[in-house]
This record gives sequence, structure tokens and C-alpha cells, in this order.
Amino acid sequence: MARVAEHAAALDVERIRADFPILRREVHGRPLVYLNSAATTQKPRQVIQALVEFYEQHNANAHRGVDTLGEEATALFEGARAKLAAFVGAPDPACIVFNRGTTESINLVAHAYGRKVLKEGDEVLLTQMEHHSNMIPWLLLAQATGATVRHLPIREDGTLELDALGSFLTHRTKIFSVTGMSNVLGTIPPLRRLADAAHAAGAVLVVDGAQLVPHLPVDVVDLDVDFLTVSGHKMLGPTASGGLYGRRELLEQMDPFMGGGEMIREVYWDRATWADVPWKFEAGTMNIAQEVGLAAAIDYLGALGMENVRAHEERITAYAMERLLDAGARIFGPTDPSVRSGAISFWFKDIHPHDLATVLDQEGVAIRAGHHCAQPLMRVLGVPATARASFYIYNTPDEVDALIDALRVAERLFRTA
Repeated sequence: MARVAEHAAALDVERIRADFPILRREVHGRPLVYLNSAATTQKPRQVIQALVEFYEQHNANAHRGVDTLGEEATALFEGARAKLAAFVGAPDPACIVFNRGTTESINLVAHAYGRKVLKEGDEVLLTQMEHHSNMIPWLLLAQATGATVRHLPIREDGTLELDALGSFLTHRTKIFSVTGMSNVLGTIPPLRRLADAAHAAGAVLVVDGAQLVPHLPVDVVDLDVDFLTVSGHKMLGPTASGGLYGRRELLEQMDPFMGGGEMIREVYWDRATWADVPWKFEAGTMNIAQEVGLAAAIDYLGALGMENVRAHEERITAYAMERLLDAGARIFGPTDPSVRSGAISFWFKDIHPHDLATVLDQEGVAIRAGHHCAQPLMRVLGVPATARASFYIYNTPDEVDALIDALRVAERLFRTA
């Protein structure tokens, strides 16, 4: 990560901000300071225009006709698949299954792969820093199969307890599913090391890439991961866009996740056969316009360069952590910006995060407050919730300063309350 930041060019953030109409908004009479990109990113006009153009010029159901509009919609949809495959280094667009994003992707793997390979006595390994979307599907799977779910601990600094990996990753482990970048702690696990360990134990590695893919260069071949999820709305794309990368040989072995139109080859009264991958996992009418919008987001990020995106995040994260610590905040997760993301969870002056976020909103500053869909992790941290400021390509040091000023307002309010 440090090498990426060292050699990357600085982003022209003011030019970037001009592409985002919503950043010109005011909230409660103040300029919007949007620091909640880990929840969802704002959308540049290029993505918005791609959606408008699709509906105005090309709207049709992909793979459903030979008319001009149908062929155009299909070409745009499959073109988006090829762009997403290239973006994550997939060797073949057929390795990309489109769906609504990470939650649906993990459920797909749990049902279509997990139910096929797990039996009583087997284990699924997670970590203590997982989002609920990378917990609940495995808990449901364990209940259905008799398997057990285990959780690799984290250290006090928010990194994984890798010294314990050998005792948690055993011959019983069939699936190891881990976040690629924690939405709470910002931690970036050593994915290649985890992949090597999983494969040595005979397990597959599933990576929740919701936070990872938008923020730094990803190559699934170099990382040697078996499955990787992508949430388009966290990387400038529309909501309900994204999908799943899977090794083709694994996707070939898996049964369909849902049944319906388009995912079939032949249907008879008493049986059916399935379409080739990836289409056997894409039942019914897909989110065509959303994936076309995601393709525009990929073009946008590609033009910036993911090395530059990462470098900008490291710089602004370092500045934000310095200012938060100086203001008296307690930060959760690693303190080294080169091994973490720009999602900074913190506790400030014993002000409950929900109260803090309410005051900040009145100052025009949007952050996230709550358990961040990671309740077990909150218990490990010993807090009911955290405040979280998360940064992306359009954030500036001035916005960090605005965050600190708003925190001072909250401090004064609660001191006199």
C-alpha cells in the first residue's frame, strides 16, 4: 500500500467535485459535507447520464429479443460485465455474475456452493470484524447443514490475530469468508496470505469486497481468491448494481441460486437443464440500467487510476486521524493509513454517536452512527455504537476541518446540557 501512495499522482479533487451535483447542496443552510461514503458513495453526472441515456435511448430487456433495442440493451449489459471483469482482474467475463451486490452475492455462494459441500462437522471460518452480510448467510447455512461457524479473533489494534490462524483454519474448514476491508475498523487483511492458508487447508476463500474494490487496485488472480463480491453503489455506481466474481470451475459446479426465466437451457414438464455460467445464476429480468450505470462508474474510476484513488485516501485519512486524535477522539482500528481504509470509526467525548451525528447534521456534516451492521464487533470493542466518518475521492482537507469544527459545536452543547 505504501508503494501505491508513493508513486501515485494527486487527484484534482476540485475538478472531481464539479462532477457531483449533490455536493452543491446545502443542508440546514450549510454546505453539505458528505462523510458517509462507506455507506454509499455519491454519483457523478457521468453515471447519472448513463442511466438517463439507457432509459431514453436503449431501454429493452437484455437477452430477450433480436430487435434493435433488445440488441443494444444486451450489448450494453454484457459490455458492463466485461468492464467489471477487467476492473477486478477476472480472466473471463463469464466469471462475473450480476446481482444487487455483496449481500446477494454471499447468499448466492452460501446456497449454491455451501449447501453442496458442507455437512455436519464441517466448519465455516469468519473473523470478528465481519459485516452482518458476511455472517447471517453462514449462520443460516450452518443451521441447515449441521456445520459450525467460527470466528478468527482480532487484536487490540484492529488487525487479525494471524498467529491463531493455524488453530482456526483446519481440515474441518471448508469455507473461509473474510472482509477485504472492514467497514468499521478500516482494516485491510492480508488477502493473499489468507488465500494461501485457506487453500493449504482445503478450503475456499470468499472475500467480501464491498469496501475493498472501490478503494484500491484489486486483481483476483494475484490475490488467488475463489469468490469476491462487488457492491456498485459503494464505487460511484447505482444502487442494486454489482455482483460476484467466482472461479469459473467453481461456478460450473454450483447449482442455480434462483429459478426462473433466462437461467435455463431446456425445460420439460418434469425436469430442466441450466444455461451456461454466468447466466444460470441470473434468473428473471436483471438490473440492466444499474449495471450500465456501474460500467460508467468503472470508466470514471479507471480514468482517475485506482493507484491515485488509494493515494488520495491515504493522505486524507492520515490528516483526518491526526485531527480527530488532537480533538480528543478515540479511534478504532489501525493507526497506519497504509494498512487501513478511510472509514474512521471513533468515540468522541462520551457523546453517544447517535446524538453526535444529529448535531453534526445540523452543521451540514453527514456521518454514520450506529453498530454499522456489526453488532458482535461492537461487543468486542466494548461500545454500543461508534460514529464513523468515511472519505472518498471527492473529500478535501477543508471538509475534515469542518468535521472537527462540528465536533467542537457538539462538545460545547453537551458540556452545557
